[in-house]
This record gives sequence, structure tokens and C-alpha cells, in this order.
Amino acid sequence: MTAPADSLDPVRRGRLFAAVAGVVVLFLAASSVPSPLYVVYQAQWGFSAATLTAIFAVYVVFLLASLLVVGGLSDHVGRRPVLAVALGVQTVAVVLFLLAANVTMLLVARAVQGAATGAAITAMAATLVDLSPRRAGLANATTPLIGLALGALGCGLLVEYAPAPTRLVYGVLLLGFAVVGVVLALLPETAPRRTGALASLRPRVRIPTGLRAEVLAIVPTLAASWALGGLYLSLGPSVAAEILGLRSHLVGGVVVTLLCGVGAVTAVAVLRRSPATLLAPAGGLLAVGTLVTLGGLVLGVPLGAAAGTVVAGVGFGMASLGCFGTLARIAAPETRGELMAVAYVVAYLAFSLPAVAAGIATVHLGLRPVAEVYGLVVVALGLTAVVARALVVRGRRSAEAGRV
Repeated sequence: MTAPADSLDPVRRGRLFAAVAGVVVLFLAASSVPSPLYVVYQAQWGFSAATLTAIFAVYVVFLLASLLVVGGLSDHVGRRPVLAVALGVQTVAVVLFLLAANVTMLLVARAVQGAATGAAITAMAATLVDLSPRRAGLANATTPLIGLALGALGCGLLVEYAPAPTRLVYGVLLLGFAVVGVVLALLPETAPRRTGALASLRPRVRIPTGLRAEVLAIVPTLAASWALGGLYLSLGPSVAAEILGLRSHLVGGVVVTLLCGVGAVTAVAVLRRSPATLLAPAGGLLAVGTLVTLGGLVLGVPLGAAAGTVVAGVGFGMASLGCFGTLARIAAPETRGELMAVAYVVAYLAFSLPAVAAGIATVHLGLRPVAEVYGLVVVALGLTAVVARALVVRGRRSAEAGRV
């Protein structure tokens, strides 16, 4: 049964909103759990850095394929069917991780997880907008960051201090996804069925009519922030261990948490700011924070690298709220899934392409020079975001002056 969100009791709508936000956190936590485990898998199975890159890449390839094919499907068949299938596929992925005994099974599990995450993430983001357009910008900005932070930190804690490091965390996730099943059973359908479901499966990235200028204006900031996230999730734990000498598995989780956790707190702190006003400062902070982090790496000063990560995390949070707050404001009900798919395609391309290239280069050049070049790429993207936003603002002022 379809229940338009504005027809629901406000209290129930608020509870459903919180529950769906929790589902987003869990899905993204599951996606970051393998990061602290990669070094454990490498030690057990003896695979190379190139294989590690392949494991990272296969997740993103399947996620992007899922986004392109089913990213807008929930606009046509409803949110619940897409989320139900995604939950089933994600559960299969976790079981595969739990049973993994070699690299091949790890690759398959990561691919299945990518497909599930790509299918779920746009439908969940659109559901949050359905339930509360006013709060959805903050939720869509913070829940992925919270999920990534909790997944990496929680896994790091379990790997360092609990038994069965490559098994226990997946058992915890299975319990979490059982709870998600209950949430979905109680969630009413918030999007009416519309024709065109089969046509929506044709792979494409399409910005809804009339929104191109506003969407393109956030792309540089979106790309800069997610490229930084790719750096930390792909190379962060290895950099901490091999360059800074911090070999605790917990540190691998803390590295990701420091960036994403600070980002989530920042998004809440600047909630009352207009999303558009956050885009330029976000790019600047991403650039400055990454430069400071690189300085800490070059000088071998972990506290310097941590301080830079905190500054970059502030920029990450501002970028997330600026981008997703803008999308929540402009998204029409019938195109919410499609618009979120566009945003996540851009985000995950920025997240994955530099990380995959870095993984390949690490085999030939070593970790330190690759991490430094990757960091400089993020700095350049952050500065590009600042310049792009300044040009957009100047263009709007010129247009307004011309109308006077």
C-alpha cells in the first residue's frame, strides 16, 4: 500500500525517518568493514597490492553498474521492492564474506556487496526525502559518513581485540540486517508506482530537466570530497602502518573514522547554514587539510597528519551537507531516485578512479610517492571546487544585475 509521506502521522513519520537513516548507516558501515581487514587477508593469503586493488575496484565497478541500471527504478516500482531486493543481496554478500577462504571468494563477496549498495543507496536517499525533505539534506550528508566511520572503527576494534577477526564482524552485520528486515516490513511505501520501469533500467546518467545548472554547480565539491574519501579508505590504513609506523589494526579504523566522524559532526554543526554557502569553504578546507596531512607524512609526524585529517574532515562534512542539502531542496518526488543516482555516480567515480590508479601505481612506484601524488590530486580538486563556486556566484550576480 502506498502511503504518501505527508499523510502519515508526524510522530510515525519521524520514527520511520530515523529508522531509514539507521539503515543507511548500516549499509555504509558494511561497505567500510573490509578496509581494516585487508591487511589481515593479505597476511593470511599472501596476495599482492595489485590483487588488493582488484578487490577494491570490483566493489566500485559493480556499485556503479547497479547505480546506472537500477538507480532510478524506485521512482517507478516504489522504494520498498528495491530496498527488499538490495537487503537480500547484501545479506548474501555478508554470508560470502563470512565463508571466504581465498581471494576468489573475497572478490565475489565484494562484487555482490557493491551491487547491493548501489541498488539500496539511491532508494534510501529518496525515501528520506519522501519522509522529510527538510531534514533529508542533513541525513543524506551525515549517514554515509557515520556509516563509513562506524564500520571502519568497529571492525578495527574487533580485529585488534576480539577473536576470529575475519568472522565475528560479519556475524554482527548479519544480526543488523535481520533488524533491517523488520524495519522494511514496517515501512509503508512512500512513492507511487509509475510507468516506465523497464525503460529506467537502460544504463544512463540523466539530470532531470531544469536542474542541470544547479547539479553541475556542486559537482567539483562532490568530486573533491569523495576523492579524499577514496584516498583514506583505500590507502589510509596502509599509509598509517608503512609510512607512519602505526601498525595497530585499530589505527587503520581510526584513520577512516577521523575523517568521516569529524565530517559527520561538522555537518550537524553547520546545519543552519545555507547549503550553497558551504561549497566554496568546503573545497578550501579539503585542500588545506590534505596539504597539512601530506606535510605530516613527509616529516613523519603522525600528529601533523592527524591534524590535517581533522581539517579535511571539516571540509568533508561541509561538502556533504552542501551537496546533498542542495539535492534535497531541488529534487522533485518523481525524479528523486534518478537525481540521487546521478550524484552517487559522480561521487563513486571520484572515489574509485584515483584509488584504483593509485593501487596499480603502488606496485611499481611504492606507497609513499603514490600517496603524496594522490594527496596533491585531492588538493587540486579542492581548489578547483573553490574556483568553480566563485565563477558560479559571479555569474549569478551578473545575471541579476542584468535584470535590474
